[in-house]
Amino acid sequence: MPKPRQNPPSVLGFNPDPPLFLTIDQGGHASRALIFDTEGTLFARSHHKLQTHSPQPGWVEHNAEALVSSVKTAIEDAVLQLSPVDRKRITAAGLATQRSTIACWHRKTTKALSSIISWQDRRSAEWMNLFQKERSNIHQRTGLFPSPHYGAGKLRWCLDHLPDVQAALKENRLAFGPLSSFLISRLTQESRFLVDPANASRTLLWNIHTKQWDDTLLDAFNLPLCALPETVPSRYPFGHIPVAGQQIPLLVVTGDQSAVLFQQGWPNTDHTFINIGTGAFIQNLQSHPTQLTNQLLNSIVFVDSTQSFFALEGTVNGAGSAVSWFSDQYKIDNLFEKADDWLTQTQNPLLFFNAVGGIGSPFWSPNQEPYFIGQGSIPERFTAVIESILFLIQSNLDEMNNINHPTGSLIVSGGISRLDGACQRLSDLSGQCLMRPKIHEATARGLLFLLSQNERPSPPDHPPIKFSPKNNTEIQNRYKTWKGLMKKVLHQK
Repeated sequence: MPKPRQNPPSVLGFNPDPPLFLTIDQGGHASRALIFDTEGTLFARSHHKLQTHSPQPGWVEHNAEALVSSVKTAIEDAVLQLSPVDRKRITAAGLATQRSTIACWHRKTTKALSSIISWQDRRSAEWMNLFQKERSNIHQRTGLFPSPHYGAGKLRWCLDHLPDVQAALKENRLAFGPLSSFLISRLTQESRFLVDPANASRTLLWNIHTKQWDDTLLDAFNLPLCALPETVPSRYPFGHIPVAGQQIPLLVVTGDQSAVLFQQGWPNTDHTFINIGTGAFIQNLQSHPTQLTNQLLNSIVFVDSTQSFFALEGTVNGAGSAVSWFSDQYKIDNLFEKADDWLTQTQNPLLFFNAVGGIGSPFWSPNQEPYFIGQGSIPERFTAVIESILFLIQSNLDEMNNINHPTGSLIVSGGISRLDGACQRLSDLSGQCLMRPKIHEATARGLLFLLSQNERPSPPDHPPIKFSPKNNTEIQNRYKTWKGLMKKVLHQK
């Protein structure tokens, strides 16, 4: 892989004081804004919750204006935590969003014409089944597989069902695409109609080889090119964010999971990164897209003016969302306060068929329903949910190893990774060393590096916590039983 290039200081402009960087992480449950210096010291943090709506089974969406307001409020709150002098040190901003989440808006007024439809949404599942015969061709072009979680089905649904979207298209005023593009238009003074590669690629309409919208796929899904934003590099002058009387250049836009790879600097191909948030994403860095697997994704991670980064990727839909499902089912408050004790106490949990949000890679079955196998106490059921997440992660690691992409050391981040019991179980299950950085906010810190490109090691007072594999035949046996269940339910050989 080529050695990453150091950008000249002129890209960020000149400031006699050490610069600060604003990182914006728009997630499924909240919008976050964090301000760091080049060494990773946190100067300010703001977190604003975002309500999720599910008006019908399988639908997951957010109110568009509420989402924009949460992002703007988080940005303003973080900036106003600084002194007037320090505010002027903010040199640039970066934005990360959930990659398969989409929006429709009016190109001239930037008014939302739809809800923000989440990556978790499955309303187009039946329609997407029509494209399974084109699975190989779609994978070759996009790195993805036909799935309701990606953008094309959601965009087609909006055109078919929303009169405001239909009217805007007739007037040649329709804008639709990834959430990142909508936020660029709403957050920046220039309201430019742009999108970055990582988010564009998650629509099923973007060719990872040409790095452009794909006419063949647009025709197949019957979606108009004129409504899609222009693709530009991940590092680009996207516009200026007005806040607290100043204009902050937005210079990096990418996907949340893409940014995670850069949390400790330029990624190492000897590591596999596992981020366990609402979903879990397993990524192994590649210098170019590979077509060696029929089960995993080829994802574009970051593009600048000289090079591109790709990842071999697995996805688990039911991670944090499965824990939320469990909490809702059993009406348990402050679940994470009990979680590590339950994992420690439970030696022989039952099994959980984790279809929360549909089953992602390597099984690809969007229309299953979750259920427990057997009877058990609340701690035993909770442990079963956690182990089901680990089993789905391990299935993707197995797939990577099966196609001769050794996964090396595992670097884990995200909410569930804070549970020592979960980390030790994953190390035992995989037979690999697992490292958990002590510093959280992996997406924000990845954005920080992409903005500053400061070749910094981990601070000496924050070394990662290491989990070494133990001989745990019990979890290995449960994993084998679980795999047998998956094959039986999904009719796989």
